Amino acid sequence: MHPRTPQFGVFVPQLNTTPDAVIATARAAERTGFDSFWVMDHLYGPGAPPVDVPESWILLTAVATATSSIRLGHLVGCAPLQHPALLAKMAATLDQISRGRLDLGLGWGSVEEEFDRFGIGAGSRRERAQRLAETLEILELMFTGERFDYVGKHFQLRNAWGLPVAKQDRIPIHIGGGGPTLTMPLVAEHADWWNCVAGARERMDELAPLRGDARISAQYPVGLVHPGDDPEEVRAKLLRRMPESAWGPAVVGTSKKLLAYFTGERARGVELFILRFHDHAPARTLELFAAEVATPLRRAAAAER
Repeated sequence: MHPRTPQFGVFVPQLNTTPDAVIATARAAERTGFDSFWVMDHLYGPGAPPVDVPESWILLTAVATATSSIRLGHLVGCAPLQHPALLAKMAATLDQISRGRLDLGLGWGSVEEEFDRFGIGAGSRRERAQRLAETLEILELMFTGERFDYVGKHFQLRNAWGLPVAKQDRIPIHIGGGGPTLTMPLVAEHADWWNCVAGARERMDELAPLRGDARISAQYPVGLVHPGDDPEEVRAKLLRRMPESAWGPAVVGTSKKLLAYFTGERARGVELFILRFHDHAPARTLELFAAEVATPLRRAAAAER
């Protein structure tokens, strides 16, 4: 098999921001050649004080109407927040609006405080994983547009159907997480992509054999050091926003250093690099990364073919 072209996504958790600001970042990511743009799916900012957090599905719909080519998704969607039939309708509708650009990221919901705070009866971790398994089965049935019955432990549907169907023949499914018992079996059975969360990157080689045929994407906290920047100041700013206890080792350096780092990550099997930048991804950072990291890595992959 020929090496696939590496892909790059920008992750912008919509914390303390406005829809206009997120849309502007998405446009800049598209203009500079990034492949995908991702937001979070939470009702609030976990671990943060009360700040504005625009709702993710409405936000992505606005981004879809303001862009034309970049792919869009959640990193990852919190499955307990929607009934699977509603989730299927939302996904198919957004895929229609975006003209086939949705990547459907899903997880079983790891922030238990969120469910307690907002009164969502999501059950135990194992129950949430079981619910996600049923959700994935129901999504597949809904996406056919044909009538079906479904009898599960947590969900029952009778003579149901999902119309309209998505624009894409298949909406790619990304399942995020790093748990060998509850998450990886779902990845192997249902996912097109396994999204290795940032905190599990150090265990990627151990977990990767459990993913089945799913391709690997991974999350990275990135501090891109511009000419004239103090690397230690960049590192400190990144760690304030993305502590290593949650995000794993910080990825900080000049373009040259980051190119070497992501070349190594590609050798580990990562095909989609999803980046959360320390400076909220302004256009100057996206432009520098695209020109001096993403483009050379893509060229190197093309030369291997």
